Amino acid sequence: MQAMENTFGKWKNGLSQTRKSTFGKIAAFFGASEISEDAWVELESLFIQADIGVKTSLELLDRVRSRVEQLGLIRTEELRQVVKQELRSSLKSPPELTWNHKPSVILIVGVNGSGKTTTLAKLGTKFQTQGFSVLFAAADTYRAAAVEQIQVWGKRLDIPVIAGQKDGDPGAVVYDSIQAAISRNKDILLIDTAGRLHTRYNLMEELKKIHRVAGKALAGAPHATWLVMDATTGQNALHQAQAFKETIPLDGIILAKLDSSAKGGMVFAIQERLGLPVLFAGLGEKPEDLMTFNPEAFIKGLLNQG
Repeated sequence: MQAMENTFGKWKNGLSQTRKSTFGKIAAFFGASEISEDAWVELESLFIQADIGVKTSLELLDRVRSRVEQLGLIRTEELRQVVKQELRSSLKSPPELTWNHKPSVILIVGVNGSGKTTTLAKLGTKFQTQGFSVLFAAADTYRAAAVEQIQVWGKRLDIPVIAGQKDGDPGAVVYDSIQAAISRNKDILLIDTAGRLHTRYNLMEELKKIHRVAGKALAGAPHATWLVMDATTGQNALHQAQAFKETIPLDGIILAKLDSSAKGGMVFAIQERLGLPVLFAGLGEKPEDLMTFNPEAFIKGLLNQG
């Protein structure tokens, strides 16, 4: 029970920026006034302002209206539970992660500045805590700082790092790291890749190559490919995510910097537009602040409940 309360507390604190800017207005909307046509217009506007996305907002509103008619509700305060239930039904719970391969190879991808390298370190901590042995691969050969950052994290967490030469072939790093994970009998290999703009054709093609190389080094690899998205960029990040999804198979989303974002509503648009589960969300700077996505706690945190 205590752990559950701590989880809800963490989500509530982590979502304070989103709650203050937009979802707080939705929570304040529910009152003693009657549900009029003006009220529906206001609620639609609030959904869109909350970065839920126009299409998702309209679909959500249609479902809420339908339920209100069925239940014969007349006051906006009676809407609160219906909206909460419909928001919850819009979100899928993340699948349980099971690692049936040894090593299980996880590819971490995303645009520049999305928080990939820090997220990778937090994942390493999480998996270590769960009792897995972990290896890092620094396949961002373009930025010396990225390699150094992983090496610093590796030292701090006592996780070995496989790195290549600066400006070297990232595919070679991927290949070597998989061979090292096999020979060292590691459970999980986390591969950091260079941040790339979705509009840069050559870099997106390189991502395809990295994916292919992993499969040549170990049949079935990568066993998971996760896209790190910067929650502070809101809807803009969805265009980038779509391009990544069209380039390589993606298995899930990690939302970095959700605690710094006023755009938490993008989670609903991610589910609707990308059809991918949100697996983890960053709710702070510490490694333990990378939380498994919890739809129930997320919605309670948005609406300041619980």
